[in-house]
Formats: sequence, structure tokens, C-alpha cells
Amino acid sequence: MSSKKIFPVLLFLFLLANKASAHCPLCTVGIAAAAGGAAWLGVSQIIIGLFTGALAVSMGYWISRMIKKTYIPFQKTIIILLSFITTIVPLLNVMEGFYPAYISIVGSYGSLLNRTYLINAFLTGSLIGAIIVSISPYLSNFITRLRKNKTLPFQTTALTLSLLIMTSIIIEAIT
Repeated sequence: MSSKKIFPVLLFLFLLANKASAHCPLCTVGIAAAAGGAAWLGVSQIIIGLFTGALAVSMGYWISRMIKKTYIPFQKTIIILLSFITTIVPLLNVMEGFYPAYISIVGSYGSLLNRTYLINAFLTGSLIGAIIVSISPYLSNFITRLRKNKTLPFQTTALTLSLLIMTSIIIEAIT
């Protein structure tokens, strides 16, 4: 993706973020910038998936907070899942990078328990990114409790982006 295509998307997200009262749009813009930067730099599909999955879940959280009234049970969870699915599934046809994973449990190669599986790199990265964004608020609350209810400015945002960047560095180093 060229930088000419990324800039309007980031500008739109930034303008949208200024109109919200929560810090979550800031997370969304940060994750979108990181994913766009990764694509522009030619980083592997698992890393792009990591940031895209994080963006999708972050947008789902943001949208679910905009709806003040609960209309159906598990409304927030459904919105987050729909955001993830509608962002990631359409991209699976474009992001077709696969990695082999040899699973050896018992016996010789080719037996039922010993096979090589192809893992979709983009989908795997997306799921990891979704998990990181989902657990970051809980980690931030834990850190706040450890610091006796003192928070840093944009603590959850900084924690989320730090975890995503550290995870992407580790994944890039081992793949």
C-alpha cells in the first residue's frame, strides 16, 4: 500500500477521533498508523495482520461504546466480533501468505498425530493482535492498582502500542 493511499485513511481516522470523548479513537489512529507503516515498509503479513487485527478490535470497542443503550444481550461482544470479522475476512483473499507448522506428537511423519499444517500468517497475526488489544485494558488496570490508583497519561494506549510493537519485533525475529 502506497503512502498516498494511507494518508487519507489516517486523516479520516484522526478527524473522527477528535469528535469522540474517549481515548479509544487515539488507540485506533495509532494502530492504523502502525499497520499502514508496516505495509509501506514491506513487513511480513503476520505483522500486518497483527496490527490489522488490533485495529479491527479497537474499532469494535470504540463503536460499542458509542451505543449507550443495550438492545440485545452481549451487544458489546457482538459488535467487537462483527468489527473483527468484517475487517479481517475480506482481506484473507488478498493476504495469502502461509507458513508451514510441523506438529510432532507421537509416531512417524505422516501419521495422524504428526503432520505439517499450513497456517495463514495474516489470520494468525490478526488473532494475536485482537488478543493484545482485548487484554490491554485489564493489564492497564492491574498496573494502576499496583501504582496505588496513579495512571500515566494515555497509559492504556501506550501499553497497547508497546505490546504490539514488542510482539511484532519478536515475531519478525523468529520468522
